[in-house]
Amino acid sequence: MFQLHTTCSTSKARLGSLTTDHGVIETPIFMPVGTLGTVKGVSQDRLKDPIQAQIVLGNTYHLYLRPGTEVIQASGGLHGFMNWDRPILTDSGGYQIFSLSDIRTLDEEGAHFKSHLDGSKHLFTPENVVDIQRVLGSDIMMILDECPPYPSDYAYAKNSMELTHRWAKRGRKQFLETQALYGHRQFQFGIVQGGTYKDLRIASAEFMAEQNFEGIAIGGLSVGEPIPLLYEMTDVNTDVMPKEKARYLMGVGTPANLLESIARGVDMFDCVMPTRNARNGTIFTREGKVNLRNSKWRNHHAPLDPDFPSDLCQKYHMSYVHHLLKSNELFGMTLASEHNLQFYLWLMKEVREHIKNDTFASWYPDMVTQLESKI
Repeated sequence: MFQLHTTCSTSKARLGSLTTDHGVIETPIFMPVGTLGTVKGVSQDRLKDPIQAQIVLGNTYHLYLRPGTEVIQASGGLHGFMNWDRPILTDSGGYQIFSLSDIRTLDEEGAHFKSHLDGSKHLFTPENVVDIQRVLGSDIMMILDECPPYPSDYAYAKNSMELTHRWAKRGRKQFLETQALYGHRQFQFGIVQGGTYKDLRIASAEFMAEQNFEGIAIGGLSVGEPIPLLYEMTDVNTDVMPKEKARYLMGVGTPANLLESIARGVDMFDCVMPTRNARNGTIFTREGKVNLRNSKWRNHHAPLDPDFPSDLCQKYHMSYVHHLLKSNELFGMTLASEHNLQFYLWLMKEVREHIKNDTFASWYPDMVTQLESKI
């Protein structure tokens, strides 16, 4: 499934590829988040071109509740339901259950929770989240895990990690004892936990490697901890994760976060930030972040960056886009969302080229400084 092509000589950055029945994914890669079977404000056609998304992410928790697995199965799985013929990864819903702390309980059996839609009661177990993701038909499915909050004391983080490990064994067994439903292969990724404790992170990474998942994710980060701690824990994990398996850092992050994490050996990312920030008027550019709602753009009758190949930069001047966003017009949000996603995927392409040429380590620090500035 995953093939490691080369590693940067002066950093842990890796160039690889992930082969699925719906296409080959070049890594490092960013996955646009399509929680409910859609990336907000962006069509599947535009995701393919000009955005050039190689894979998108869906969410088991949300799709299970709405529209429901029976509707998706009748369409031949999520690929058919959303008319997307490229790879899909589905998150098991562990993070969503974590965020529902006031309406869920965890025990050995699984996660008992109430729907945020109608208050109905449900149970996710390590086994049934595999079964649900068999129905969704994603190319990559995630195990059920518990994402501990930050901060968590050592005892809580250890108990939570051990619960995730017990669930992981059950989820792996269910995966190996069941079959894909739609004629294409599915793969399963484990998730490393352990809070922000180095010894737990190492133990969890070693445990997940022993289960022989097709890939391994780093979970439980980007939940409020300081950014330096995010990088430190990522570094700790990639030091002991198998080199021959894909490494996925869940829920991260800004363009600068991606570059710093790639330097620490991560291959895959997802985050709602490109589209969420776009809807709020913030776009990412090669020179830094831009707040399109800022009054400085009201009379700026020129494109922001005529050399960047997004519609927002080439076809529309900033005064017009500023007007759309200030007026809460959907087209403005779509333009900004498409631009941000295109920028993220462009950045990943640049990263791959620099790793290939072994220039990544000398290139990325200055790029991080640019990306973190504000225009």
